[in-house]
Amino acid sequence: MKKALIQASAYTATLLLVYFLLDTFLDGSVWDGMVLSKSALTGEYCEYNEVQRFFHQHINTYSNLAYFFVGTFICALAWQDNMNQSDTTLNWLQKFPMLSFLMGGSFIYLSLGSSFFHASLTWAGQHVDMNGTYSISISLLFIAVYHVFHEISWSATVKKATIVAALLVIVSFYEIHLLVSSGILLPVMILLIWIFTAINYFQFRKERSIILAFLGLALIVIALQIRILDVQKVDCDPHSVFQGHAFWHVLTALSSFCSYAFFRFTSKNPR
Repeated sequence: MKKALIQASAYTATLLLVYFLLDTFLDGSVWDGMVLSKSALTGEYCEYNEVQRFFHQHINTYSNLAYFFVGTFICALAWQDNMNQSDTTLNWLQKFPMLSFLMGGSFIYLSLGSSFFHASLTWAGQHVDMNGTYSISISLLFIAVYHVFHEISWSATVKKATIVAALLVIVSFYEIHLLVSSGILLPVMILLIWIFTAINYFQFRKERSIILAFLGLALIVIALQIRILDVQKVDCDPHSVFQGHAFWHVLTALSSFCSYAFFRFTSKNPR
């Protein structure tokens, strides 16, 4: 795991440098001609919109590196799992590294998509941002379902079909979220994840960490409250480095990682 942390740190530092260079040498004219998002038109978030800069919202853009770090860390773990498939002590998620790659890839996708949105405040950016958000929820849901229905024969073919199905669902949500409000879709997704997580916990109490499950839930609740306060402009300082929506990014990254860790860091396969 130490190697995965080092790799994730290195990749994140590299992206941080890329972001800095982009924001230094490019300006807001790059986004000219693109349709503005409703968020930009209404001033949804507290942070000041510096439309002359390449990153219209600096803190809200840079804070997406939290998703990138978690995503690259999970992908590094998935790579290690994939290389150790002959190890008979691997747990269920370690035996299905493509699910971890899906999870890590979703984090990276959200990181880049949300960065695009907060940098440009465009409709296209917001569209990708939301799809990235759903991709993490969908990935977690597939992971939870996989563990609940552990007695199914998960052959290589079934595993490949599962990943294809997950990707198709993620792509379909690119349009679905335009038809159904996120105020309905996201709570439903979160509820489903926690229903299956709870089922799996009661299936294997001795092997599961109630602390990780609680942290995953508590952090998302806290993040939601902070996001609401940010949108309502409570104690809002548009020029502060401490932005509520940036905390939302960090806390949701931690929450989703805790939910993933609930399944990934089981010391052994439950029997």
